[in-house]
Amino acid sequence: MKIDAYHYVQLGTAYRGLQPVPDEEVIELYGGTQHIPLYQTSGFYGKGPSIKQFMDIFSLPEMALLSCVVDYFLGHGLEFDQAHLYKDVTDAIRDVHVKGLMYQWIEQDMEKYILRGDETFAVLSRLVAHGKQLFLITNSPFSFVDKGMRHMVGPDWRQLFDVVIVQADKPSFFTDRRKPFRKLDEKGSLQWDRITRLEKGKIYRQGNLFDFLRLTEWRGPRVLYFGDHLYSDLADLMLRHGWRTGAIIPELEREIRIINTEQYMHSLTWQQALTGLLERMQTYQDAESRQVLAAWMKERQELRCITKALFNAQFGSIFRTFHNPTYFSRRLVRFSDLYMASLSCLLNYRVDFTFYPRRTPLQHEAPLWMDQLCTGCMKTPFLGDMAHIR
Repeated sequence: MKIDAYHYVQLGTAYRGLQPVPDEEVIELYGGTQHIPLYQTSGFYGKGPSIKQFMDIFSLPEMALLSCVVDYFLGHGLEFDQAHLYKDVTDAIRDVHVKGLMYQWIEQDMEKYILRGDETFAVLSRLVAHGKQLFLITNSPFSFVDKGMRHMVGPDWRQLFDVVIVQADKPSFFTDRRKPFRKLDEKGSLQWDRITRLEKGKIYRQGNLFDFLRLTEWRGPRVLYFGDHLYSDLADLMLRHGWRTGAIIPELEREIRIINTEQYMHSLTWQQALTGLLERMQTYQDAESRQVLAAWMKERQELRCITKALFNAQFGSIFRTFHNPTYFSRRLVRFSDLYMASLSCLLNYRVDFTFYPRRTPLQHEAPLWMDQLCTGCMKTPFLGDMAHIR
């Protein structure tokens, strides 16, 4: 299911197996409300006591496998313990990653799985040319990183980075002080040297952020760190160390393409206009007015469902419920200063470009029709026709 920033389930997005759960049942399951209590929701790293937040690329196969197995069991009348099923599926997904099977499959077809190589090389080269110091911290093993970077950047990829750390074991890399850095030789074998400095062109394994900060003296907002996982990559760095952070959200590319379509803009504009009408005209309670209000309410709900289906028929946008940000969006803006679909988006800006934060209005600061202002739709025929309502 999908929940919003305030822990409310978006009705119409709850599924048991592959079948939708009726809204009435969802509300009954949560004690007559759509709200999920705070103690049940995900903890700091997205793993709560009874609810897990799916929010990375591994979530796609995990959710698909869970849904299909549950659907099979229910369809064949098989009894099962949900906790056992969840553990088995989670372990299977973990093993594919930890045992290196995923790396093997990707290495067999680099062209299919590794995208935007030329653009990535262009971004890195540009940053280096402007005197930026680059570092790479990844949980992947050296052999996989080396093959992937050679495919994207070329055989001299290590010369682009001042520090390269593999098998870092994020997110514990950011909080556990006990694990020291170890150097790898050209064949990827571990060395016994005590690490007193991090050298350019060398490969290091594991380690911890506290030694990294001590050896590099790269601290605070002078550092901009990019990652594709809000918890494993960005949360600790922003909250504990004051680094600037950038989130890579590939789904953003498709979402932006949809919100720029005429169908989406028309649907959203009229939906917002209907919301304003309902709010302003609800004081009229005669029989004819109530009939009009009911018709507007019905049309508004239909438009909300149409808008949702533009993104995904089951769940809608990953960034919004009908009107609120999603829980994912809330965490995204909490743990990232910037977010983009790909690192290549930086090619659209100069290296010294400054992104200034937008002043977003608080509710008590919002003028009439702020919904239209926020969506950039003030110059629409709908609002011109309804100006007399002021």
